[in-house]
Amino acid sequence: MKKLEFKIRGMDCAEEIATLKRELGPMVGDEGNLSFDLLRGKMTVGHDLLNAEEIMRAVDKTGMRAEAWSEPAQVEQTSKRPMWLRDGRTIVTIVSGVMTIAGFAVHSVLQGGITQAFGSEGLGLAHLVPLPARVIYLGAVIVGGWYVAPKAVFAARRLRPDMNLLMTIAVIGAVVIGEWFEAALVTFLFALSLALEAWSIGRARRAVEALLDLAPPTVRVLQGNREIEVKADEVSPGTIFLVKPGDRIALDGQVQRGTTEVNQAPITGESVPVFKEAGSQVFAGTINGNGAIEVRSTKAASDTTLAHIIQMVGTAQAQKAPSEQWVEKFARFYTPTVFAVAALVFLLPPLFSGGDWSTWTYRALVFLVIGCPCALVISTPVSIVAALAAAARNGVLIKGGVYVEVPASLKAIAMDKTGTLTEGRPQVTSVVTESNVSRRELLEVAATMESQSDHPLARAIMEFCGTESVRAREASNFKVIQGKGAEAVIGGEKYWLGSHRYLEDRGQETPEIHKRLEDLAASGQSVVVVGDEQRVIGMITLADAVRPASREAIKQLLRNGVDHVVMLTGDNKPTAETIAQATGVNEVYAELLPEDKVAAVERLVANYESVAMIGDGINDAPAMARATLGISMGAMGSDAAIEASDIALMSDDLAKLPWLVRHSRRAVTIIRQNITVSLGVKAVFVILTFAGFASLWAAIAADMGVSLLVIFNALRLLRPNDAP
Repeated sequence: MKKLEFKIRGMDCAEEIATLKRELGPMVGDEGNLSFDLLRGKMTVGHDLLNAEEIMRAVDKTGMRAEAWSEPAQVEQTSKRPMWLRDGRTIVTIVSGVMTIAGFAVHSVLQGGITQAFGSEGLGLAHLVPLPARVIYLGAVIVGGWYVAPKAVFAARRLRPDMNLLMTIAVIGAVVIGEWFEAALVTFLFALSLALEAWSIGRARRAVEALLDLAPPTVRVLQGNREIEVKADEVSPGTIFLVKPGDRIALDGQVQRGTTEVNQAPITGESVPVFKEAGSQVFAGTINGNGAIEVRSTKAASDTTLAHIIQMVGTAQAQKAPSEQWVEKFARFYTPTVFAVAALVFLLPPLFSGGDWSTWTYRALVFLVIGCPCALVISTPVSIVAALAAAARNGVLIKGGVYVEVPASLKAIAMDKTGTLTEGRPQVTSVVTESNVSRRELLEVAATMESQSDHPLARAIMEFCGTESVRAREASNFKVIQGKGAEAVIGGEKYWLGSHRYLEDRGQETPEIHKRLEDLAASGQSVVVVGDEQRVIGMITLADAVRPASREAIKQLLRNGVDHVVMLTGDNKPTAETIAQATGVNEVYAELLPEDKVAAVERLVANYESVAMIGDGINDAPAMARATLGISMGAMGSDAAIEASDIALMSDDLAKLPWLVRHSRRAVTIIRQNITVSLGVKAVFVILTFAGFASLWAAIAADMGVSLLVIFNALRLLRPNDAP
């Protein structure tokens, strides 16, 4: 299916997205062919028959404007755009405000003072407004309603009342009954509230778009002894490029030469620079330290980790959170109800109780203004956008607004062991020598034979020998015994290295060594035995190291309201129980196949309802998909696990997990506060309207005040508060 992408000018809230869906839905056949990125003001249309011109004309009818989308690197700089396109809302708001004040001044002077200028209804001015003042007030109304009127006309033609139509009718009504000052003031205040709404979305948008500036646009490619500066998007995988001290890294890659420390905070949220050497992975957008390094690019610019983060965060807002869905459904019925009630307020008292038409017309207009759902509609999207941006900034990639609220309600969490609770790679834990054998001699023999192998245990031993400054010696007659170990002649003497099983096969095991090996295996450690032709000369024990943050993370999760933490692993039971004891999980399921993990997650869902599954391997993906929430370890995790997950921890730091739960609860609290305040203020003004104490200007001022309140309350989520 062909996809067309557009920049939508004037799309600043969920109600405008709903308007676009109603207009374009019949054209594309299915709303599923439309997707919206509120953060970047982007709309994507999937359709084979439509062309860009047809889409643009349809968008123009809604009062918004569509332009062909260009990627950020090609988009014209904001500062270079014409002032009207760049600051149009601000200009009309200021001009409308100035004209409203000027009209009030002219009105007051011509009528001989402010006292005579006020009518009996609120701050409404007398109906006999001098012509010069009327002209200025009318100018304020026209300018202030410049962006509102086209949308109001569209809503009226489609018989789909929205806040733009509500406000337009209220302003026209005020003019008809002679409340010129209030008509101008309401228009100005509504224009101001829309400008503030656009600003709030813009601030959250800029928080995410700041990611776009992380990766430099050019790369220093090495060709022989020369450095050539090339555009990053023109560099193919496999190209060697140079990163100098202090530079930002432009592409994902693997270090080929040099050592340095890299600040990975922009991608993973880690606060401490990470040491990099030959073989280490680096990410686009991270900052090089004091060493120069040569890097081989592993991904194209459009496929880097940073590019995926930008794409996922950008599209995440399209997946609406439960609270957003509720507000959207509520507003769908709320606005027509406001129109109906306003009509009854206008008609019933004069017709059936002898009420004054002018008085009840005014009150009906006040009811229309206070009924504007602006604050309510904006209460959730800004909160969700801010929550997504704050999480991305802290190295937690939430793939959709729908997942922002889920961590707040988690009651059980299932975790994979290897790569999640543990580092995912074995490390040497002890070196045990027999009599008359030195530690260095044992390690030299082990290093000599393990240097010929690429087994994970062999790599761990070689890494440990490197830290001990032990080097491999020359060897001959090297022989691998498949699945058991290896043999070699070193310094004229034959040595062997292998497992407990290989030791038994050689017939060199003593009861004492057998018991020691059994005890080590029961404690969850792997043992590499080293010997010569006569005896065992020593043992090297290895274990998958527990992540330093695992125990504290689990303790905080249990403290923050998670009832049950379970470990699911395919490893043997003794090893699993050892890790469980070290980390503090509540329950262990060991020796599981992928389908067994799915069954275990299903049991947890049945018992606890809201369950998260955290893993890093391809065998964890089915269980993550079955859980209420799938969370992957983003840096080490397999592509399948990351794809199946709803949230990725980009630094593989489990300390981010309790932070995520707290962040989600904070977001939910702020959303509920915003909805409650929005509806509460409206309820108070409805009572004041019927009692005759409310005025048009006070109603719109209250609505604008609530809009400001919910915006600033939502933007609190962008603060680096309670960072992991």
